[in-house]
Amino acid sequence: MRDCTADDPVSSASWHASLHLGFARDGACTRLVRREHRGPLRVQKALYPEGPGTCHVIVVHPPGGIVGGDRLDIALDAQEGCHVLATSPGATKWYRANGRIARQDVRLVAAAGAAIEWLPQETIFYDGADVTLTHDVDLAPGAVYVGSEVLCFGRRASGERFTHGRVAQRTRIRIGGRPVWWEQGAVTADTLASPLGLRGRSVCATLVAVGKPVPAALQDVVRAVDPDLAVSQVKQVFVARFLGDDGERARAALAGAWQALRPHLLDRPATLPRIWNT
Repeated sequence: MRDCTADDPVSSASWHASLHLGFARDGACTRLVRREHRGPLRVQKALYPEGPGTCHVIVVHPPGGIVGGDRLDIALDAQEGCHVLATSPGATKWYRANGRIARQDVRLVAAAGAAIEWLPQETIFYDGADVTLTHDVDLAPGAVYVGSEVLCFGRRASGERFTHGRVAQRTRIRIGGRPVWWEQGAVTADTLASPLGLRGRSVCATLVAVGKPVPAALQDVVRAVDPDLAVSQVKQVFVARFLGDDGERARAALAGAWQALRPHLLDRPATLPRIWNT
């Protein structure tokens, strides 16, 4: 294991870690039938807090932080009729760059009648981080996807602001091979300060849901979760966004939006993953 301190790790070593998960329906049960990993990315076991129909998995990155040159590849494939909820055990930390870009690529595939909920906890970018994130979702007609992210730039509680560095993102969602959502951009210190960017705020959070359109009355319920939560419906894609300076508040806002939406999208109440409370 490389040697790095918790507060300011710098190392010449880098890891290319990958995790591929496959799920199949077995009667009334969604089973984890494929689990392949390379390097420090794991899922320890399948969990069923809601019963056999919904499989919860916790994606673990044992080092706890990512440095320049590291690369994480995560792929999840849900076969017909499966329901999968994936989350993380805690915040993901992207440390300052050491002259190389750190990268994470996520690919989620859901067959007809399947549902994937991708709900990681916060992502914290240390000052000077240089990160590229890609997120690709391929859905068959009739599949459902719910994904969320809470991005924290700098560590305000420690007095650290994001004064230099770069975070580039691209999110692409397709249904039956046809694009329904494409979003890309890059955040720098200038973007954070710009009135056309984050307006000086340090936390932005997004929830995207693809499935049944969300009716106006339910959109109002989601808006009422937090005064800084804005929502929109674009054909099959529902989006809720939060902009502020408090990561915990942002997480609570997205969790509240998810709890309001889930019965409509998936015909079942929201069961908060136990790991969120530890």
